[in-house]
Amino acid sequence: MLKKKSSWHDGQAVDTLIGAQVVLHGDLQFSGGLVVEGRIHGRVFAAPGQPATLTLGEAGLIEGVVDVPVVIVNGRIEGDVRATERVELAPRARVSGNIHYKVVEMRAGAVLVGQLMHLSEGEAAQAAAPVPAQLDALPEAANA
Repeated sequence: MLKKKSSWHDGQAVDTLIGAQVVLHGDLQFSGGLVVEGRIHGRVFAAPGQPATLTLGEAGLIEGVVDVPVVIVNGRIEGDVRATERVELAPRARVSGNIHYKVVEMRAGAVLVGQLMHLSEGEAAQAAAPVPAQLDALPEAANA
C-alpha cells in the first residue's frame, strides 16, 4: 500500500509503481515519479527533457545502468548510476557500480562498491538528455 508521504522518497509524486512481485526484463524509459519495489534487469533512464525521479525501495533491485536526474536508493543497484541533479543513498542502499553525480547524500549504513564521480555543470547539462546509445557507452560495474 502506498502512503501519501514517505520519508525515504521525500513526498515525491508517484506516477508509476513496480510492485514487489514484478520482475521486468528489458530497458525502461520513464518520466515523472517511479517507485521500484520489484526487480528490473535492464537499463532505467529518463525521457529526454522530462523531470524524473527514481525511488528504489528496500526490496528493490536494478541490474543495469541507471540514468535519471534524481535517484533515491534504499535497495540494490548492480550497475553504474548517473544522476544529473541528485543521488540519495539511504541506510539500506547497496550500489555495486560507479555513481556519477552532481549532488550526493549518503546516510550511515549505505554501501558503495565503486567510485563517486562528480559531474561538472557542463557534464550534467550535456548528460541531461541521453539517448539509449549513449547509455551503452557507460562502463558496467563488475558484479561483486
